[in-house]
Amino acid sequence: MLVELPTNSLDVYGQIREMTADFARQQIRPQAEKLDRNEEFPVELFRQMAELGLFGVTIPGDYGGGGVDCYGYAIVMEELSRGYSSVADQCGLVELVSSLIFRYGTEAQKDRYLRPITGFQTKVAYCLTEAEAGSDLSAIKTTARPDGAGWRLDGAKLWINNAPLADIGIVLARTDVDKGHRGMSVFIVDLHAQGVSRGPKEEKMGQRGSQVGPLFFDQVKLPADALLGELNRGFYMIMSVLEKGRVGIGALAVGIAQAGLDAALDYAKTRKQFGSPIADFQGIQWLLAQMAMEISAARGLVHQAALLLDNGKPATEASSMAKCYASDMAVKQTAEALQIFGGSGYIKGYEVERLYRDAKITQIYEGTNQIQRTIIARQLLK
Repeated sequence: MLVELPTNSLDVYGQIREMTADFARQQIRPQAEKLDRNEEFPVELFRQMAELGLFGVTIPGDYGGGGVDCYGYAIVMEELSRGYSSVADQCGLVELVSSLIFRYGTEAQKDRYLRPITGFQTKVAYCLTEAEAGSDLSAIKTTARPDGAGWRLDGAKLWINNAPLADIGIVLARTDVDKGHRGMSVFIVDLHAQGVSRGPKEEKMGQRGSQVGPLFFDQVKLPADALLGELNRGFYMIMSVLEKGRVGIGALAVGIAQAGLDAALDYAKTRKQFGSPIADFQGIQWLLAQMAMEISAARGLVHQAALLLDNGKPATEASSMAKCYASDMAVKQTAEALQIFGGSGYIKGYEVERLYRDAKITQIYEGTNQIQRTIIARQLLK
């Protein structure tokens, strides 16, 4: 199903792309190598992004967000990732958390949380994954049991983005252990509360500017208003925002690949062999052409999925296709960019070496690409 972009909105999207690209080029990219090397969390960059409205991109301005649609969000994610994907990853994290609170929260919860989140005064974590529950969220073991007027939370979460430093977490927990995925609920948890502890920060292969680690909950007391949305509807709530999440990761992957092509083009024009720039050699030209074609194809899939969401059309198949194709493409094309650099590309400190490492995780998080292919096949066979 094809959905066309309204012609009267093209100027707006062009302005969003130009603003985000300028910020990424001037503020993010010059720091990317240092952030990767030192595993730094760039607080000042994130504060600047908040001032530009780049957090909670689709949340209305009344709640501190950017007030644009999913298509605009895809543009923002690609351009930020072109600067450094760990920065874009934070944008995607804030988008998922703020979208859940905006869609399912009470007015009191929206008033309390959204502006601090989109303004980056409150750092957030999205707490789903467990040791035996990654692709299979129905296998989570974390529980929230009634305790007076509130709840008691027990369990552990693994590989959680922002876990080492987040202020609040969106936590999926079992509230009825006999109902499987129909007995799960979502809670907004103060991660500074008694009973919450954090494991050591993980040292990752790529996207090293993103802080990842485990969280542990030991008899954590939660007030009644910690429950987000309906009791026992948590699984469905989480699923309802994953399509937008997959569009975001697809766009992030496109940004990584585009950065690789940009670097390869520049290098091919200046690197000389046999007395000529390697860009003069047909073998290099064909590599560059293939990179450009596959990046454009992935971008088209991402934009089409975003437009389906914006128009209220079914987007499960499209968003899975976009995420799966774009992330596979990013791994492949950053490898090609590294190949064009030759031995230099294999050395730390070169951008393409980092891009190659950064691309790999896009095939794993927000649903592995094997899971995406299963989802696509199910949609085709309906």
